[in-house]
Amino acid sequence: MTGLTLRLFPSFAATASVAPTCTAPLDGVVCAPSGFEHPVRGSGMEAVGGAPERVLVVEDDRVARQLAVEVMRLAGYATTEAECSEEALSLFDRGDKFDLVLSDVRMGEMDGMSLLAELQARDPDLPVILLTAFGDVEGAIAATQAGANDYLAKPFNLEELRQSVSRAFERRRLAQQRNQAESVPEPTASPASGIVGRSAAMLNVYKMVGRIARSSAPVLVLGESGTGKELVARAVHAHSARARGPFVAVSCAAMTETLLESELFGHERGAFTGADRQRRGVFEQATGGTLFLDEIGEVPPKMQAQLLRVLQENEIRRVGGTEPIQVDVRVVAATNRDLDEEVRAGRFREDLLFRLRVVSLRLPPLRERPEDISPLVEHFIAQAAKREGRPPPSISAEAVEVLRRSPWPGNVRELRNAVERALAVASPDFILASDLPAEISGAAEQAEPPPREFGLNAIIADRPTLAVLERRYVDLVLTLTHGNKKRAAEILGIDRRTLYRTLDRDRASDGEPGDNDGA
Repeated sequence: MTGLTLRLFPSFAATASVAPTCTAPLDGVVCAPSGFEHPVRGSGMEAVGGAPERVLVVEDDRVARQLAVEVMRLAGYATTEAECSEEALSLFDRGDKFDLVLSDVRMGEMDGMSLLAELQARDPDLPVILLTAFGDVEGAIAATQAGANDYLAKPFNLEELRQSVSRAFERRRLAQQRNQAESVPEPTASPASGIVGRSAAMLNVYKMVGRIARSSAPVLVLGESGTGKELVARAVHAHSARARGPFVAVSCAAMTETLLESELFGHERGAFTGADRQRRGVFEQATGGTLFLDEIGEVPPKMQAQLLRVLQENEIRRVGGTEPIQVDVRVVAATNRDLDEEVRAGRFREDLLFRLRVVSLRLPPLRERPEDISPLVEHFIAQAAKREGRPPPSISAEAVEVLRRSPWPGNVRELRNAVERALAVASPDFILASDLPAEISGAAEQAEPPPREFGLNAIIADRPTLAVLERRYVDLVLTLTHGNKKRAAEILGIDRRTLYRTLDRDRASDGEPGDNDGA
């Protein structure tokens, strides 16, 4: 099987054979040998004193480690490698100096997060970039808040990795110039409020949540209906210093102007007909915590002026009241509207938009991240089965493919409804494509032609090139394993990281986003 693997994956067989040291210049770039203690001048990537900046790569997978080492050396950095966290720390203990550490997250007894904590204790200014094949919201937020400079999903884009390293060095230079350490907040153990997604787009969302959760600045979450804007607001709250305070959510589109004013600011007894007692509004209820204003674009002009004053003065007046009441609330607002266009049309106050958009975060629609559909489906199946007190059924690869091809105008909310409907009509053990709503199947057929026939004869019928044959064979094995990448890698005789890189390369050649599924 090894010989077959080498023929099917020539490019990655070559990668695996890259020597661990490089002693000769390559294309004008000076490479440094492994364990190099006296760096030579690189290609402009220089630390103080003229020597190239020093990078330590920590990765337990030999192929992935050598790939990262080669990328760093070709970029002009003096690079050393270690295959585990303990080996990396021993280098520091013996006095070796590094300007940046590039580390895998899941390794042996001591993982990358533990290594990050140890390195932070030794040198809080040392940039650390974490790499993982299991990118998720908890990992990204915890890594960011623990002090990691970046958190990249595997298979990583080489240019993205180089840019991340370059940014880390630039931040380190600026910190040294200011001669002050950057404070690192302790990571919170709060849950991430049910956000699911492993795509590069969602990983960027997770990292942004980790950054903005540190402050109390207003946040504007943008995205189409059904993308999960309230979940993001809850994640910001759960990972902030306000996590012990209340989280209060209100839909600004669900009430008339009079009711909305009372809902937001409360009212005194007798303020209007039916006000038989005093009532605290959501601004008071959320004091010390976070207030989520959904559909902020629906707020009428009069209420916009009142909201602006509250955000500026941190005080409210109840309807029918005369005394100002101080409030301490972080506002997270959300909308599916283009507020810049609403401002141009005169329907939304520009000064209120500026005040709300101190920090903005865009949630990508589901059609821009189809690689998240499979983990979302598994999540919704598990949720629904738990509610019903039954084991979660399996879902066929054909059904998953139908879901993947749908355009999902209703985004994650629509996907959840489709899965729950299929679960209701399916057999106890399996969900088939025929169990999905007819409108989903029809939309998927219009969005993309059905997949071609798979079979041992079909993949060679038109005498494809070796590269095309490799792609078809990988697709066939993934189909036979129902998308189980671990099992597919075992059949192909390669490790999962090599399979991820193969899929990423093929999708890049097709002009598609890379596969960042860490399953």
